[in-house]
Amino acid sequence: MGATPTEAAAATNGREPSRLRGNLGTMQLFFTVLAFNAPLSIAVGFIPVVVGVGNGLGAPVAYLVAGALFLTFSVGFTSMSRHLPNPGGFYAYITAGLGRLVGLGASFLAILCYYFMLIASFSYGGLVLTVLVGKTLGGPDIPWWVWVAGLAVVVSVLGYFKLELSARVLIVALLAEICLVLLYDAVVVFTGGAEGLALDSFTPPAMFSGSAGVGLLLAMCCYGGFEASIIFREEVRTPDRTIPRTVYMAVAFVTCLYVFTAWVFVQAYGPGSVVDAAAADPTGSVLASFEHYLGRLATDLVTLLLVTSTFAAILAGHNILSRYLYNLSVDRILPKFLSAVHPRHGSPHRSSAAVTVLNLLGIAPLVIFGADPTMLYAVLFGIFGYVLIVLLLLTSIAIPVYFWRNSIRVSRWKSTIAPAVAFVGLLVGTVVATANIDVLIGGTKTLVMGTFVLVYGSILAGIGLALLYRQKRPETYARIGRQ
Repeated sequence: MGATPTEAAAATNGREPSRLRGNLGTMQLFFTVLAFNAPLSIAVGFIPVVVGVGNGLGAPVAYLVAGALFLTFSVGFTSMSRHLPNPGGFYAYITAGLGRLVGLGASFLAILCYYFMLIASFSYGGLVLTVLVGKTLGGPDIPWWVWVAGLAVVVSVLGYFKLELSARVLIVALLAEICLVLLYDAVVVFTGGAEGLALDSFTPPAMFSGSAGVGLLLAMCCYGGFEASIIFREEVRTPDRTIPRTVYMAVAFVTCLYVFTAWVFVQAYGPGSVVDAAAADPTGSVLASFEHYLGRLATDLVTLLLVTSTFAAILAGHNILSRYLYNLSVDRILPKFLSAVHPRHGSPHRSSAAVTVLNLLGIAPLVIFGADPTMLYAVLFGIFGYVLIVLLLLTSIAIPVYFWRNSIRVSRWKSTIAPAVAFVGLLVGTVVATANIDVLIGGTKTLVMGTFVLVYGSILAGIGLALLYRQKRPETYARIGRQ
């Protein structure tokens, strides 16, 4: 989407344009969404957990069900994207459907969601870089937080420029890790696995083995990045066509990749051994499997590509969160200073810099108090997964309400049936997540209660602020949701 004449004139005269600009096509947006999901990180760090802690041999089915749920959610989601031109992501969608009070509450929740994802990913990235340099390459033992600072600087620089530059970097990083995962899958299949190829994973006993609910919950947490398809609306070429196409492509691709790789992992160890191996050492079991089927060099390559995979996820998350700060500043919820658009790059450069500062401020106390980056990643990513499901649940409610309130004529399948099915699935996911929050974040009762207070307190804080604006600053209240 190019600059309008007004924006072009503003840039020429040295004034900042009033809106973001970009020219993202389908493939660039597709890889941006995919980067947030970090396929290699999911293969190494999440699939074995679904096998070991979730429903064991039935892990591929957990991913299949989760994929079907998100494809169903996509029906109403993409239909709404064609009728709602407002930028702002879930913030705009939930406001348009459920009103400004809930909308602002949801925006605070979304900021919390992506902030925790970024802190978790930075921690993991610093840890993986320490292993890569110190052990794999035999270099100096540099503290993890030094690598985090380096990652933050690189991401900040890329976030300053136009979004297309980030997209090009993401495409290169993603292609490499996807090729490695597919190579592993192919070698295991062609060699017949440990006990010969079998379809035991797709039988009813396997589907409901172990903790099927926990398995589905963990699988659902691997479908982040949904919002990337709409949060960049102002920077996408022909968004009414590009966004729906990208959403379906991304969900279909990651579902196929997750289902197939989970099944391959089961075959790599054999149905009789895989659950015990995954439960004993989730990440170690995958790395050992890569080494067995692809050789020692492959495990070193996995370590290297885990760095690029994590970096890609951080960059995608950084760009999403910077757009959230930008949209809230345009609505005057946050200081107007953050709504500045770079006259040349069309990027929210000040909001991007603010995200970098917030990331460093979030990491600093963790370093000072000697927090374990491995534990940080597990806890914070678990909180991110829980918040993401709650956000998706709110969006699934907002979609049919939006169509009903605005009397928009679309098929009943798009406006009611598909959103209703998605709502039921996400409601079940939220209930299961709430009941198993200790498994999701792996923490004590104090941490669990703190998580609930933080999550639902952020929603209430947003609602309270919206009520205050309605009374004291009605002009700001009217702008909520990029109205």
